[in-house]
Amino acid sequence: MGRAGRRAISERLAGLRARLKADLVVVNAENSSGGRGATAGHAQLLLDSGADCLTLGDHAFDQKDMMSFIEKEPRIVRPLNFAREAPGRGAAIISDARGRKALITQALGQVFMSRPYDDPFSALDAVLRAHPPGGMVQAILVDIHAEATSEKMAMGHYCDGRASLVVGTHTHVPTADAQILPRGTAYLSDAGMCGDYDSVIGMDKTEPMRRFITGMPRDRFTPADGEATLSGVLVETDDRTGMAKAIQPVRDGGRLAQTHPA
Repeated sequence: MGRAGRRAISERLAGLRARLKADLVVVNAENSSGGRGATAGHAQLLLDSGADCLTLGDHAFDQKDMMSFIEKEPRIVRPLNFAREAPGRGAAIISDARGRKALITQALGQVFMSRPYDDPFSALDAVLRAHPPGGMVQAILVDIHAEATSEKMAMGHYCDGRASLVVGTHTHVPTADAQILPRGTAYLSDAGMCGDYDSVIGMDKTEPMRRFITGMPRDRFTPADGEATLSGVLVETDDRTGMAKAIQPVRDGGRLAQTHPA
């Protein structure tokens, strides 16, 4: 989320990755540029800082240079059910540090979102049918970029036994429901943002509070720029089955890590 989130990734991701012994790192870059999408330069910074793959979201192409950059960079995934004419890809197969392959895919929810996107369930179904667990890929990550926790939970159960991890993004607030579902899929409703939590979902709190209190806008929203908490989730998977063996929320630095350490 904004400069604070980018700084947390660029300064701390490599050390956190080593400490957690993570073989593959996926970063949601949806709000990395001023809170709206990602520029090509900022996406490259996140990749250079240790991300193996980036996912986007409903603001995927708010930064216009992403439309051409995503065509050249196979490590960036935009939502499967975005507009049919959208550039880029909604799924990618990424090799990890040990040569194993992981499928990374993303879909946008429909409930309470700003525009009616195509059905995320049928969009993901086609991809998951083509990549059964224990087949050509050793792990499958589904990023469900959605507003409603109910829709995210439904997606988790829909993908249970077909994905290693279903993790929600978009609402910026980490949830406390990390679990392994009955058929072996790890699930978390929202991984939370990498950003300054002394804020209103990552934005400097002055303008959002003014609008809530008075109903009147005065300035643009700007991302808060204090010390960021790097928020995420760590999942251990079984290479043979593709299912999850363990799931653990991650909180590094900033306000959240004071009470919820990694």
